Amino acid sequence: MRFVIGSKQTTKMVEQRKASLVYVAQDADPRLKDNIVRLCELSGIPITWSETMKSLGETCGIEVGAAMAAVVPEIE
Repeated sequence: MRFVIGSKQTTKMVEQRKASLVYVAQDADPRLKDNIVRLCELSGIPITWSETMKSLGETCGIEVGAAMAAVVPEIE
């Protein structure tokens, strides 16, 4: 599996129904959170909450914080 990181890319993956799971940081901008939560609910994509943007960045294997990330299955 791979991560697509960032609000624009995550939103795109959800809209295209390519995401299997979305991670959202609880301390991200509320407007970004509300938008992605609504999209995920409409698309039936589960959300996993991360306590902070920093911990979500670490989960994704990057050095900086991330507001959200989508898990996209590898296409063989």
